[in-house]
Amino acid sequence: MLRIEVTPQDVVASRFAISPLIETMHAQWVLDGRVGPGVHRAWVERWREPYGRLLEQHPALRAVLTITGNQGPANVDFIAPPPAGLSVPFERELAAMRATPPAQAYGEIAKVLAELRPVPGWIRDLLLGPDAVRLLADAYEALWTEIVAAEWPRFNAILEREVVHRAGQLATYGWGVALDDLHPRVRWDPEGFVECQMRSLADRTHRLGGRGLLFLPSAFCHSIGTYLEDAWPYALVYPARGVAAEIPAAAAGLATLIGRTRARILTELAAPATTTHLAGLLGLSLGTTGGHLAALRNAGLITGSRSSRHVLYTRTPLGDALVDS
Repeated sequence: MLRIEVTPQDVVASRFAISPLIETMHAQWVLDGRVGPGVHRAWVERWREPYGRLLEQHPALRAVLTITGNQGPANVDFIAPPPAGLSVPFERELAAMRATPPAQAYGEIAKVLAELRPVPGWIRDLLLGPDAVRLLADAYEALWTEIVAAEWPRFNAILEREVVHRAGQLATYGWGVALDDLHPRVRWDPEGFVECQMRSLADRTHRLGGRGLLFLPSAFCHSIGTYLEDAWPYALVYPARGVAAEIPAAAAGLATLIGRTRARILTELAAPATTTHLAGLLGLSLGTTGGHLAALRNAGLITGSRSSRHVLYTRTPLGDALVDS
């Protein structure tokens, strides 16, 4: 078991972030079958052929699978620069990746390859060649542009809402509540430790040293992952809630009563969300979403409270009762 010691300084320094580039990497694992499709089965089927064409056009897209998502202690850090916040565009992250010095890229790739079984010669030549950074960046740019970006508003809405929900729990109730349902393999020890059941790692304790922990929700990962090397902020990657949100079977009758879209909004609002989040999740315009929210609010089923520049909506007890009935 991995135990991460959290001091009061770490609590203050911890934060949440979203990375379009890292999510592009995670999306590839699902598209390529490294990670089971789960709730993304229909999405994988829809993009299977375009992804196959990209593999032919960008051999580096196949090669990069060799050095990402491995279970060893070494990581290729330059492929996934640490995200700086919640609204960092993909293009800025990709530019940071492209700016990687060739010597740094070579050293990180060589270290990972040394831990793996021998790879095909063409993959080794590409990854250790002088154009590796450019080729890998071009490959991720193509994957983003041709596939991931098409549904990024929905994925981003899921991730933003997860951050709002989880950060609110962390600030209001503390780490115990915030980590309670983060993942079955993660728990909070009241003595000041985050405990992670990591099968691939030996039992050990890691001290954050006041740097805090970066929480990275993912729409594509089913399990948890950690970055605990000095080249990266210490980070915990975990699956976001609400990726497969649909109207639960038990609440299907609700759609007949108030309409499918409003029933979906009401079920989504088990956790707070903004108009923008809901519009992204449902693929609706802001105006249409706002109209549905107004109707639900007038019926006393939801309520809104201002948080910074946004209004967060959540269900009222009456809304809870209607969904649970």
